[in-house]
Amino acid sequence: MDLSYTDEELAFRDEVRAFMRDELPKEMSDKIRLGEELGKEGQEKWHAILNSKGWLAPNWPKKFGGAEWNAVQRHIFEEEAAAHHAPRIVPFGLSMLAPVLQKFGSKEQQDYWLPRILDGSDWWCQGYSEPGAGSDLASLKTRAVRDGDHYIVNGQKTWTTLGQHANMIFCLVRTDPDVKQQEGISFLLIDMNTPGIEVRPIILLDGTHEVNEVFFDDVKVPVENLVGEENKGWTYAKYLLTHERTNIAGVGFSQAGLNTVKRIARAEMAGGKPLMANPHFAARVAQVEIDLKAMATSNMRIISAAAAGGAPGVEASMLKVKGTIIRQEINDLARRAVGPYAMPFASEAIEGSNEALPDPHEAGPVAAQYFNNRKLSIFGGSNEIQRGIIAKVMMGGGK
Repeated sequence: MDLSYTDEELAFRDEVRAFMRDELPKEMSDKIRLGEELGKEGQEKWHAILNSKGWLAPNWPKKFGGAEWNAVQRHIFEEEAAAHHAPRIVPFGLSMLAPVLQKFGSKEQQDYWLPRILDGSDWWCQGYSEPGAGSDLASLKTRAVRDGDHYIVNGQKTWTTLGQHANMIFCLVRTDPDVKQQEGISFLLIDMNTPGIEVRPIILLDGTHEVNEVFFDDVKVPVENLVGEENKGWTYAKYLLTHERTNIAGVGFSQAGLNTVKRIARAEMAGGKPLMANPHFAARVAQVEIDLKAMATSNMRIISAAAAGGAPGVEASMLKVKGTIIRQEINDLARRAVGPYAMPFASEAIEGSNEALPDPHEAGPVAAQYFNNRKLSIFGGSNEIQRGIIAKVMMGGGK
């Protein structure tokens, strides 16, 4: 595999850099760099900027309004977006639901929902995890009972990321309780403004409101909001999760984080020398950089293969595990590099100007990122479960 860019790819990189320089608002990139909350309005603004350029949906086919970039173009864009401190696009509609609709949805669903994802009419969240049904997702208990032209939904979802902003949620629901767990699940699209839905915040260790509980009490959902066939939702869920796990790898954001660690380590002193001259610290940085380069190559292979035919298989689990380990190691290196300056991690300590913090190296968000990203090895299917999937498929002949 030739890892050097072609002339066309270098020209594309220049185009992306120019776009980031000219179109990414400075106040937005400053917030991302300082670890501040961008908020719904900021996310929607960046969403609209990318959509006006035609770059909001890089992995979508052109027939659905996407850019249809190849794996290298996507890698270049993600790398440059992270380097310029661009916001990470909320993935639920664009990168998770959309591939399911494009492969399994009806033409009517595609024609209605996909344009609304692109133009920002809908903000989607994911209704998968439940109390007692996280990594063991097939044990979910939220019920949907057919009643004429509607399903009546009762149950609870949890860890619903940014659900406080969403007007739509795609949900896994149990439509047949009398069959094998995986065979009685359906995939529903639910309007969050429907009577009977309640969203309750879960405040995280870093003081932020990122996730929620969502309760359903006799919620009526039109039958036409069923994606694919009734009781076939597990197939669609697995397809979506392979895309989610590939996205979690976060190669570009890991590269940006590693660059930050290096910058801090060159400036911070330890024993009269820059921290980067410490053999133990330098060895950890070198190891994570080697791992990141190897993962970036694997990520490009897997995305390229997926673009040619379908969803990634067990490779998505491999990326998820390795990608989250790398990002957590980078967070730990950053925390160790700034030392006691990492202490102010509560959200109120990093709001507004970073000038009030005692350290010149933007240490304010370091601990917040460290604590928040402990979740990376849990969501999207815990790393322990993913290792089991990898072992079963690679050594046990499973699928």
